[in-house]
This record gives sequence, C-alpha cells and structure tokens, in this order.
Amino acid sequence: MTTSNRSLISHRVEGFTESVIRGMTRLAQQHRAINLAQGFPDFPAPEAMKRAAMDAIAGDINQYAITWGAKRLRDAIAAKVKWYPGIEADPETMITVTCGSTEAMISSLMAIINPGDEIVVFEPFYENYGPDGILSGATPRYVTLREPDWSFDERELAAAFNNRTKAIIINTPNNPTGKVFSREELSVIAKLCQQWGVVAVTDEIYEHIVYDGCEHISMATLPGMAEQTITINAASKTYSATGWRVGWVIAPPGLTNAIRKVHDFLTVGAPAPLQEGVATALGFGRDYYEGLGREYVEKRDFMQTALEGAGFRCFKPHGAYYIMTDISGFGLPDDVAFAHDLVQRVGVAAVPGSSFYHDRALGRQKLRFVFAKRPATLREAAEKLARVKG
Repeated sequence: MTTSNRSLISHRVEGFTESVIRGMTRLAQQHRAINLAQGFPDFPAPEAMKRAAMDAIAGDINQYAITWGAKRLRDAIAAKVKWYPGIEADPETMITVTCGSTEAMISSLMAIINPGDEIVVFEPFYENYGPDGILSGATPRYVTLREPDWSFDERELAAAFNNRTKAIIINTPNNPTGKVFSREELSVIAKLCQQWGVVAVTDEIYEHIVYDGCEHISMATLPGMAEQTITINAASKTYSATGWRVGWVIAPPGLTNAIRKVHDFLTVGAPAPLQEGVATALGFGRDYYEGLGREYVEKRDFMQTALEGAGFRCFKPHGAYYIMTDISGFGLPDDVAFAHDLVQRVGVAAVPGSSFYHDRALGRQKLRFVFAKRPATLREAAEKLARVKG
C-alpha cells in the first residue's frame, strides 16, 4: 500500500474517457441490437486477399517482417499510390507500414510534436484525434465544420494558425460527416501550411469510398505540399478488414526516418502474414474500386431513406460510410440518452454526436449511423428504426 498522496495515474489520461464508439458496440452486444455504431463491415473481405494471407501462414511467413514493412507490401503501396491518388513514394525511404491507421497517426504525431506545439483539428472529428494530440504532447486547437455542407470559415481557420502550430489533421473523406474536401478547400489549408511551416497530416482511409461525382484529392499532390505532408492510410476500410490492423504512412524521407523510429519502439511491426495479404489486395484492378463505390452508394441511399422515414434529418454524405443525423425533431435534449434508448428499446446502435466534438454542445442533437453492412442487416435495421416514434 502506498503512503504517498501522489496519483499513480498519468495526467495525460486523466481527462480521457473510454471510446464512445467501442462502448456503444458493447452495449449493442449486451442488448443484441444491430450495431450501426462501430465502423466495420459485416460482409466478407476479398477472397484473394484472405487466401494470400493464409498461404503466407502456411508458408511460414510467421516471424517479424522488416520493422517498417515487408518489401513486397511497400512496393505494392508505392505502385498503388502512384496511379491513385497520384503520389510518388520511394518504398525504401518514404513508406512505413504500421499496425493500422490508428498507430500510423500516433506514430506520426509523436515523431513531429514537441511539448508546447499546437495542432489544428477540425470538429466533428474521429474520436482518436484529440487524445492523439494530448498523448504526443500537443495542444489541440479546434476549427468547426458547419452543417449542412460541413464547410469551414477561412478566417476561423487562419486564426487557428500561429508560431506554435506544428500540424493540422485532415480526414478526407471525413468520418463522421462524409465530407469530401474539395481542391479549393485543400488549397486554402495548403497555403496556411506553407505560410506557417506546418505539416499536414492527412487520414485518407476512405479514399475509394466517394459518391456523387466527388473526387478524392490527396494533399501531398498539391503544389509545394509533398515535403510538408504525412499521408496515412490502411487496408481496413477499402478491403473490409478492420481487424487486420495493417496501415501505412507516406512521408518525405526526413519525416519518415523519425516516424520509423517511433513506430519501431511502439509496435515493432504489423503482422507479417497479413502484410502479404494486403500486398495482394493492393494489386486489384480498378474495377474493384469502382464496384466498391457502386455498392456503397446503394447502401447509403437505402439507409438515408430509412432514417428519414423514421424521423431523422440526414446530412447526405459524399464519402466514407457514415450518415450524420439531426435528432432535434424528436424533442429530446441529450444525444447520449437518445442513443442508449435506441439500443434498448428499438434494437439499433448509433454513436452520440457529442463524442465527435470538443465542444460537446455542438453534437447534442446528432447521431452517427454506419451503413457498411449487408443488405439484409440494413433491411432489418430499417424495420426496427420504423418503430422509433412508437
């Protein structure tokens, strides 16, 4: 027993809460509800990718890969990003394979942040970004994306930059809003990055899930930004394998060298046989990605119709596989209580909107739903949601 009054808990984590998304998944399991909270598909990953991983296991590719990624996978990443989204990346000096995009983000921030540095984060944001900034020693400065089109105020964004700003996190297509940042918007951000010497850290994990003629554009492809951009991606969403935890970071050599050092001591490396499977998937033809987009737009349209029929106001997403909704029509004051009631009474799990905001009041009348599910799952969810008003 300690006799000291000193806390045994780090100050870094004292302000953290449990992941709301993962908490809603457990609540869904407890009540046997349909999980439209956590962003994972309930349909199979591609057979060729799975077979390649199984063959790798059978072929005894079961020991450590090179810390920053098996050569076959890094070569496959370089080839893939060259044709889409158009990034030139040397696999030997610019690519680091990580344990998913989650590790890619924290490794990247820890590689560039010093105590006292600031990072700019758009809200609503994927819930990891705020804690990532704190864990890396940065102070987050939040800039709000305003519905219905989730645009930002250029003056507000410019005011967030100063001599302490080290990085800005950009997620496009965006989770949770489905926003796809336009070339014009990215150019505004790029100009500020160049003016202040700031690194753009871009999470592009939904790059192939875009709709309505929208175009995914990588910040690293904009004039002058290749040397100031860290591009993060993973196999999780494009290849429906969220449990594989194989991601990657593309950055200029100097930044890559720093990122690899952090990655090495955080995780050593991503699973070796699964890297072989992902390398195979990255070689899929363009028809695979076109088919992915067609399938998801059908799911989006179905789910949006079901939600609107149940009384939710939907913000139509142009990318990713989430729908943000406005619940103000139900006359309830709290998104968390509404989400819990939805699980227990209706049998559908969603994520309270406040979990995506630093200023939680901005999300109190919002819920996020996932539509990366089989048609049968979405039909069952629609039937349950029709009872919301009951």
